[in-house]
Amino acid sequence: MNLLLTTYAFCYHFQLDDPLIQLTENYKWINFFDFYWRFGIDGLSIGPILLTGFITTLATLAAQPVTRESRLFHFLMLAMYSGQIGSFSSRDILLFFIMWELELIPVYLLLSMWGGKKRLYSATKFILYTAGSSIFLLMGVLGIGLYGSNEPTLNFETSANQSYPVALEIIFYIGFLIAFAVKSPIIPLHTWLPDCKGLIVT
Repeated sequence: MNLLLTTYAFCYHFQLDDPLIQLTENYKWINFFDFYWRFGIDGLSIGPILLTGFITTLATLAAQPVTRESRLFHFLMLAMYSGQIGSFSSRDILLFFIMWELELIPVYLLLSMWGGKKRLYSATKFILYTAGSSIFLLMGVLGIGLYGSNEPTLNFETSANQSYPVALEIIFYIGFLIAFAVKSPIIPLHTWLPDCKGLIVT
């Protein structure tokens, strides 16, 4: 159903000839710090969003029939899918980090409850690697938001026109690179993945 809704939105509401961000949401969600709930889709994000919906649908179908806690299983699959879509469509870097982290919770539960014989070991290794790499991502996000801020107003908008010293840009780049390399996963930061070969639904 989610894949059908995403495809419908792409076919009937997304304008391929429009270079601007479309299907946007933008409103304040934490008044004191001036944090905004910003979502939108552009030509770069629509592809991963459609691909995520397709792969999630295949994974859910491949796990059928779920004979134990099927409602919880499908809820966690949808929660994981929501976090992935939020990461691809967020237009606020803090919101991107939150969606990135929310995705880890359902994946950990899926691995630990429906994994194979080493499911607890695999789930623990997964969460340690990915949550550990998220520290570098958080440092980069906070650095980008806090730089040049003299008031309790942090600018986390991804389209903000802000320049940084070259040394600081390199630090941000390294932090984001480590986080993405672990999650991707890229050699040699991939050793958590072989233990998470997939789900054996019982």
